[in-house]
Amino acid sequence: MTYSLIQLAPGAYDLFLDDTIVASVVRNGSRQPYTWTAELLEDLPRSERPWPFQDIEHSFPSLEELCAWLGQPTVKSNNRHAASQGA
Repeated sequence: MTYSLIQLAPGAYDLFLDDTIVASVVRNGSRQPYTWTAELLEDLPRSERPWPFQDIEHSFPSLEELCAWLGQPTVKSNNRHAASQGA
């Protein structure tokens, strides 16, 4: 099982397990300190949830901690927002 995160917009990612989207990852709040939430797209019985999901939703104090929990998935950033900010 291999996870990867694909950025949709600043603070929003799709979480893929192999080639299937299984969850969303979002940054909560408009000011720091942010929290990050990984939420499964389907309300599966506990025995059918992909590892390491024990619950439908898990929250973390940082994206780095969320990634560590997932086993360091590859992260593909969307740099379109940087171009719109003049970067």
